[in-house]
Order: sequence, then structure tokens, then C-alpha cells
Amino acid sequence: MALNLRQRQTDCIIRMLNLNQAVSSNAGTAKEDVYKILIYDKFCQDVLSPLIHVKDLRKHGVTLYFLLDKDRNPVHDVPAVYFLQPTPANVRRLVADASRALYDSFHLNFSSSIPRPLLEDLATGLINSDSIQRISKVHDQYLEFVSLEDNLFSLASKNCYVQLNDPSAGEKEIEEIVEKIVGGLFSVLATLGVVPIIRCPQGGPAEMVASLLDQRLQDHLLSKNNLFTEGANHLTSAFQRPVLCIFDRNFELSVAMRHDFRYKPLVHDVLGLRLNRLNVKGEKGAMKSYELDRSDPFWISSGSLEFPEVAVKIETQLTKYKKDVEEVNRRTTGSQESDFDATSDLIGNTKHLMTAVNSLPELTERKQVIDKHTNIATALLGKIKERSLDSFAKKENDMMNRGGIDRGEIISVLKGKGTGTDKLRFAILYLISAEAIPASDIEAVEAALAESEVDSSAFQYVKKIKALNASLASASSMNRSNIVDWAEKLYGQSISAVAAGVKNLLSYDHQLALTRAVDALMEGKSNPEVDSYLTFDPRIPKSSTSTSQVRGPSKEAIVFMVGGGNYIEFESLQELVQRHQPAKHVVYGATEILSGEEFVQQLAVLGQKMGLGGQTA
Repeated sequence: MALNLRQRQTDCIIRMLNLNQAVSSNAGTAKEDVYKILIYDKFCQDVLSPLIHVKDLRKHGVTLYFLLDKDRNPVHDVPAVYFLQPTPANVRRLVADASRALYDSFHLNFSSSIPRPLLEDLATGLINSDSIQRISKVHDQYLEFVSLEDNLFSLASKNCYVQLNDPSAGEKEIEEIVEKIVGGLFSVLATLGVVPIIRCPQGGPAEMVASLLDQRLQDHLLSKNNLFTEGANHLTSAFQRPVLCIFDRNFELSVAMRHDFRYKPLVHDVLGLRLNRLNVKGEKGAMKSYELDRSDPFWISSGSLEFPEVAVKIETQLTKYKKDVEEVNRRTTGSQESDFDATSDLIGNTKHLMTAVNSLPELTERKQVIDKHTNIATALLGKIKERSLDSFAKKENDMMNRGGIDRGEIISVLKGKGTGTDKLRFAILYLISAEAIPASDIEAVEAALAESEVDSSAFQYVKKIKALNASLASASSMNRSNIVDWAEKLYGQSISAVAAGVKNLLSYDHQLALTRAVDALMEGKSNPEVDSYLTFDPRIPKSSTSTSQVRGPSKEAIVFMVGGGNYIEFESLQELVQRHQPAKHVVYGATEILSGEEFVQQLAVLGQKMGLGGQTA
């Protein structure tokens, strides 16, 4: 059975909405209908948003729903379902609500395991306010992630790349971030009910996350009532377990900034898709809000197509829709002109009318989907023309495949159409597309960015990182440690992500380095690209020293990017899955899903923290 994370998380949420009672598979609700109120914090609202709509809440007896921070009036004789992150602020508000007797009973659901000190604070507060009797149950739900598609998730952990690479970050701050990431990944695995084989490159945040996750899983598996329900003979079934491949954003930095011309990456990058929702201007200038999820067949089937193919597909579907409407009209009106007798005429008309009536809902739904994607495509086309995005995508692809671009061509691009961020992204990709670039060419690029009044902090940051990589690559083993010591002083924690990794910033091949690595890891055969990767098997204690204990093919993989992922990598991995026979299954997730502009903003923050670049006039 494929790992359908979205469905598993939805099932958990529905059970929670039904007061954690078993839900009938036929009715989709609990046996006993109970009207209730739902209270959530901002994070849990984001968890619910892509999965549960208002009609779904009503179906499960939720009549009112509020943010925790909102001022609320008491509602008597009604239970309240709370869905919150386990934080001190949330616990304080919970105690305040219970002490005011806002609701008849409180069903508390935490998005991850509530730490014992917080649980004690909750109990103390409830006892002191004489309100503990109002608490019906407390559940750890392990839902600390956002499912965007069946095989796409985010931990919604903002600015993670900055936090892990911040030169001023201390060891304690880094450990807290890694623990938070591990908590989110543990929730994903608990929801899926699988204990994977963990693989990652040596060094950097990827190894830190893999090692801590391995330890957390090992500790959890020691308890009798653990969350994982695989078969008893775990060693012999190792090849049937999924492989969890953990990478750090610096593994392939270029992808995070590319302009992509496929539909899903383009919509996310250009129009600001967030939590599967999008706002675009309609025909009359008014803003329209759209949902883009699995209920939209066009979005699911066309997400990996290049934009021109999408435009043709919309036109084709519109033509087919018009023909089907004409056919319905012809059938309902054609028989009125026939010479049949009155009885057969009436029967014929009735049949045609029934057919027309039955086809109306389907036709209406098709028209709504066509109109939606026509509006989205029109908005995209306007941005493509305004910013010359097709040119950026083509030139970046050529540049990464050729390993560079001539000076005249890049200056022409930087002086042409496009926003300042478009040009900055292109300049950074140029910087990392070739191993050696003449200093005069880099100066010319910097001058062109200055002419466009672009903040060059992100460019200067990557320039420093690239120089450091080059120094490490060329240094002898004797003075390499001196460079690392120097870099530690200059960059702080960021060196762990850059210097310790085996992969440099470059990616020439049309297939992403990430996709190649995942393909090799799923094959389970000897491959120079991944032979040095560490292997952690939580079911085998002390497995972290091995790079080869578990070999053999995996049909399923979970790929996780520490420091921010994107729709480009997601689509690339889905294309990999479709190429394989028999079919494989890959779930992709990241600390957050970022557009190219959002990622460059994080690079700029790091550059500013290091005193590089700044606003150029």
C-alpha cells in the first residue's frame, strides 16, 4: 500500500473531531452525533486548512470554530475540541479558558507530544483554578506537519535555512532547531506508521537530523505501547520498509533559486500559492480566490506540464466542453422538429431532458475548472511577458547544463526585463554555474546589479561560500584544518553545512542531483554518488557507524530537505516515480516550501548578518 500521508493525516483529524472515537467507514462519522466547538492556534489552523473545509466540519458536528487567541463567550452544554501546539502560552490560555468555564467539557489534542514539564504546568493550573474536572481527555496527536498533497508535506518551520546557517547561532540554538525538525519528522512517521531505514550524506544538518531521529525512534520502540505497528519479523522485512533520505539545502543550492516553466512550480513561484490557495485577478479586476488540490483534476494532471502545454490543454478542454453543451442542446431541441406521433415524441423529449438534467452538474463543474485555470493562466501569462520569465527559465537551464554563460549574455539579461529579484537569482545561478569565473566578469555582474538597485547581500553571501568551498577543495590535508578553523570563526555554524558536505554547489545534469541520489538510494546497489552515505536503522541499535548494513531495493521513499524545499524538486521526484516499472512511490517534504524569491531573501539575511552587500544605489 502506497504511503498516502495526506489521507492518513485527514483520518487522524476526523477521528479527533469525533472526540477520538472510532469513525464508521460507511458514514464517515462517529456512531453518536455530538455538536461541538473547535478551538485551534495559528499553526494548527494551517494544518487543518488544506485538509478540512467548512462543510467537512459541519459533517462532523463542529458548529463553531475559533482561533485560541480570539476573545470568546461561554457556550454551555457543548464540548470543545482543542487542537494546539504544546507551548507555554497555549497552556496558559487553556487554563484560563477552563477556569472561566467557557465550555461544558474540554477535549485537548496537542499537535505533538506535550513535554512533561508543560503537562505538569497544565495540571497545576487546572487544580489551582478548580477546573480539572472539565478536562475530558488529553491526546498527543503527532500531527506537527502540513500535508499539501498525497505525497507532499511541509513542517511549516519558517526561516530554517537562516537559523541553521546563522553565523551568530550558538550550539544550543542549533540543537533546538534540529530537535524541532526531528519532532516534525517523527510525527510524519507516526502518522504513516512506518519505521524507515534512514540514509543521509555525511556531515552538516542532514546528519544531525538523521542521528537524532534515529535515537528518538530507537527510544520510542523500547516502549510496549509504541506508535508503530509493523510485522514482528522486522529484520527479514527490511527491504519492504521505506527509505528516508535526508538532505540539507546546500546539497543542491541552485534548485532553490531557479525559474521553472512547469505549471505547479510556476504558479507557486509567481502567483504565491500558499496552503493550496491562490488569489488572482478575475476578468473584471476583482480578486478571486481558488483552491488547487486533489479535488481539481486539471491541477493534478497538468502540474508537471510546461506552461505552453497547459495553455493548449485549457483550450482543448474548453472546445470539448462547448461541443458537449451543443450536443445537450441539440438533443433537447432536435426532437421537437421530428414528425413522430405525439406519444413517441413526448417519450423521446422526456428522455433527452432527463439526460440533459443529469449531465448539467458535471458540465457546470467542468466549466468552473476551465474558468479557474483560464484565469490563472491569464495571470501567469501577464507576469511571464512583464518579467520575461520564459527567457530566464531557458537561459538558466542552458547555463546550468553548459556550466556557464558568456559575459555579454549575462549582462544583457541583467539589463533587460524582470524584477530585481529575478535578476539577483539569475546572477547567483551564474556565480555557481562554473567553477572558475574571471574576477572582471564578477565585477561586471555586481555593477549591473547595482545599476538595477538590487540588494547584493545574497550574491555576496554565495560568493563567500563558493570561495570557501574552493579553498577547502584545493587545500592540502595539512592546512585544511586551518581553513576550517578560520571558517568557523567567520561563519559560525554555517561551516557545518558547507565544508562538511561532500556535494558542492554545482549541478550540471538535466536531472537534479537530488533525484539522482534518491534513485540510487532506492536501487540499493553500489553507486559512487551515495556509497559514502550514512545508514541508520532504528530497529538495529548503534547502526549509525554503518554505510552498508542495509542493502537492497526500496519501493517507497520519503525524501526530506532540511532548510527549505520547492515544487521543482517535488515535480522532479514525481517524474522519477513515473519512469519506473514496477511503480515506485516517493513522498517529498521539507522544513518549509519556498519560492525562489523567499529563498533568496533568506540568503540576503545571512549576507547582512555577515556584513556583506546591502542596498546599492
